[in-house]
Amino acid sequence: EAADKLVGHVAIAQAHALLDDPQTRFIDVSDVRELAQTGRIPGARHCPRGMLEFWIDPQSPYHKPMFAQDVRFVFYCASGWRSALAARTAMEMGVANVTHLHEGITAWMDAGYPLETKAEKD
Repeated sequence: EAADKLVGHVAIAQAHALLDDPQTRFIDVSDVRELAQTGRIPGARHCPRGMLEFWIDPQSPYHKPMFAQDVRFVFYCASGWRSALAARTAMEMGVANVTHLHEGITAWMDAGYPLETKAEKD
């Protein structure tokens, strides 16, 4: 709850409207097994929650340049709990424009919004 208040969140319909926004990156922090089971939001990048700090830190050998981009990052997970914490961590590490998907991919699926499988993405 504290993390959600700090980083804020986007509702499912708002997130759906951001799908084609070139200045928005969706980041799935789910476990790889969850990702395989449910798929992901179209265009989303997968960053397992356990790797987030390593991928954000520019001094890390695991750093991913996508986290140095000047874009809005919308983190999400199954229900919105891990994503709120991930967004807070990203903010604390200097990623400026972060938020998370309220109620997660579960609510996204309940709304009937599209998903893609890993094979479709890769």
